[in-house]
Amino acid sequence: MVTAEDVRAVALELPRSREGFVRGRRKFYIGRIVYLAFSLDETLLGFAFPKEFREALVESEPDKFLLPRASDLRYNWVVVRLEAIDAVEMRELVIDAWAWCVPKRVAEAYAAAEGAS
Repeated sequence: MVTAEDVRAVALELPRSREGFVRGRRKFYIGRIVYLAFSLDETLLGFAFPKEFREALVESEPDKFLLPRASDLRYNWVVVRLEAIDAVEMRELVIDAWAWCVPKRVAEAYAAAEGAS
């Protein structure tokens, strides 16, 4: 099972990413944009994701993905159960959420550097 510490390790290696806490919840930011947020018990991870594709994602794997709470439906956001994913999938979700929120040139530079590794 993936833990909050596993997610933290990936998120903090990404350019411009920083960690913060709001009302006891761990969140990761790019500037003022939240791109990852844990539930209080850290079993669920909300992440940046295009609104137009989230219903298809949730319908494709309902045991893994959830829609955000009603008050968050206005945001580009979806939620994953950490117990339902492995480290490889978690890394992909974190990096994709980050890349969706940083300037395109930052994401491209990171992808190029990772490809060269």
